[in-house]
Amino acid sequence: QVQLVESGGGAVQPGGSLRLSCVASGNGFAAYAVGWYRQAPGKQREMVVTMASIAEAVKDRFTISRDNAKNTVYLQMDDLTPEDTAIYYCRAWRGSYETWGQGTQVTVSS
Repeated sequence: QVQLVESGGGAVQPGGSLRLSCVASGNGFAAYAVGWYRQAPGKQREMVVTMASIAEAVKDRFTISRDNAKNTVYLQMDDLTPEDTAIYYCRAWRGSYETWGQGTQVTVSS
C-alpha cells in the first residue's frame, strides 16, 4: 500500500502557472492508477484529471504526468483562472484499495 503527500500549491495571479507534485511512499506505486481532484469552497470534490480522462473545464490547460522512478505524480496547471481556486488532492487506487493525500491549496487571485 502507498501513502501520498502533495506539495506545490500556493497563490498565483490569473494567467499564471503552478506545478503540483504528489510523492508516494510504499511499494508498488507503478501498479496504481492515479489522478488529481479538487474541492472548492462550498462545492463537492470533483475529478480534475486522471491518466485516462480530464475535466472539460481544465482541458488544454492542465496536464498530468508521472515518474514511477521517483514515485511521483505531477499536475502542470497553466493559464489559471479564479475558478481554479480549490484544495487539490492526489488519489491513487488499485483494486479495492484507494488512498488520498492531505491536499494542497491553490489560490488564483489578482
